[in-house]
Amino acid sequence: MTIIGSGFAGLGMAIKLKEAGYHDITIFEKADGVGGCWRDNTYPGAACDVPSHLYSFSFEPKTNWSRRFAPQSEILEYLRHCARKYDVLRHIRFNTEVVGATFDELSSQWTVELSDGRTHTSMLLIPATGQLNRPAYPRIPGIDTFAGEMFHSARWNHDYDLTGKSVAVVGTGASAIQFVPQIAPRVAELTLFQRAAPHVLPKPDYSYPSLIRAAFTRIPALQRLSRLATYWQLEPRALAFTKFPQLMAPVNYQFRKRLRRQVTDQALREKLTPADPIGCKRILISNEFYEATVRANVEVVTSAITEIRPGGVVTAEGRVHEVDAIILGTGFQATDMLAPMHITGRGGRALHDEWAEGAEAYLGISVAHFPNLFILYGPNTGLGHSSVILMHEAQINYVMQAVALLAEGEVGALEVRGDVQQRFNEKLQERIQETVWDQGCTSWFKTESGKNPTSWPGFTFTYFARTRRLNLDDYIIESTDDRVVVGAGDPA
Repeated sequence: MTIIGSGFAGLGMAIKLKEAGYHDITIFEKADGVGGCWRDNTYPGAACDVPSHLYSFSFEPKTNWSRRFAPQSEILEYLRHCARKYDVLRHIRFNTEVVGATFDELSSQWTVELSDGRTHTSMLLIPATGQLNRPAYPRIPGIDTFAGEMFHSARWNHDYDLTGKSVAVVGTGASAIQFVPQIAPRVAELTLFQRAAPHVLPKPDYSYPSLIRAAFTRIPALQRLSRLATYWQLEPRALAFTKFPQLMAPVNYQFRKRLRRQVTDQALREKLTPADPIGCKRILISNEFYEATVRANVEVVTSAITEIRPGGVVTAEGRVHEVDAIILGTGFQATDMLAPMHITGRGGRALHDEWAEGAEAYLGISVAHFPNLFILYGPNTGLGHSSVILMHEAQINYVMQAVALLAEGEVGALEVRGDVQQRFNEKLQERIQETVWDQGCTSWFKTESGKNPTSWPGFTFTYFARTRRLNLDDYIIESTDDRVVVGAGDPA
């Protein structure tokens, strides 16, 4: 079995495979360590926006989180701990990038092509690369001519000292919201280029006193209770995102009230007031961002960037902002899933062609014409209200049932029916049209054509129910003696 990626999803899959007695596992990891986005995003202030007790595996609770919302370093160490404890490291081939994979219809095997020119064969292919692993770089004329220091927030250059420098920050997404307050006191000038103002809500964060951490450790049931309470605190919020956007009104009122209190300058406040409905784009949380924007050495610029020159940034009105460094807080290529890998399925079908209008899969896991391919954190499995780790565990449970079936030896290939996938995604996209994400804004949730291939438009427990059991009626089953059994209906 082949897993691509060693973040939360990839490690969780490997752990559950090993627990079930499967040890013929190879994990390909393009970097030199585990952790996924928590390995890559080391910018100042990096932290989770989901409470710690819920942002962890249910089977591996951590009782000594330092804070309600864990910092990046703790989450990364947690993942390293999981890899060590469950003996996953020996299955990982680090610094080995997968560039492509092809399904062989005669052998029902995947041939995985590696960046070093070698190949690897496997019955199952489980991509677990996630939606936030490839930085998005803006296409700005002259960006390659800048003579100063420039880096993306997910590739932070810790060797470059920002102290006393004039710094441009491009973007006001989740990463910038966290690192801007950290670097603003150190730099001489910070120019924050904002395309659209985000909704930034207070972060209910606090450190756990040592006495509380000791209680969680000595009485594990307390940690489980905290996790359960957190789950049910967050889960009702799905209604506001997915079914009743009008429930966002009280939240929006509190947001604007807080903004007026923290940003008293009317001109600046107008710049920081979002034009989009709350929730249409990702809601951010921070207790420090607005405080940073009112500093004397910080300027918020809303004019469009038209050009980058060797000495600085040029905006639409012709003003040149001379800077020593540019930090790109421009997010990730979230909708371009599994790229740049070239995955070829049955009949020579290329996955990037199948997904030309936006990625889609059955339950976010299986794709028609791509047998024995099971995606973790695939299309439409992202959340706006709770922990994506919950979705990972549901997907892992589902894939484990497919693994068990294939491991029996009588089934050679398992492929979701095209009509099943089509009906599922048609209904899913219809539901998305009722959500707050479809209220007219442009966001990283969507493709350029307006399709949303990233978000799950419902509760997590409805997803748990859908993935609890692998329904073989949804699949085309090819036996090892070349007999084909199709679930109810036509394969399409």
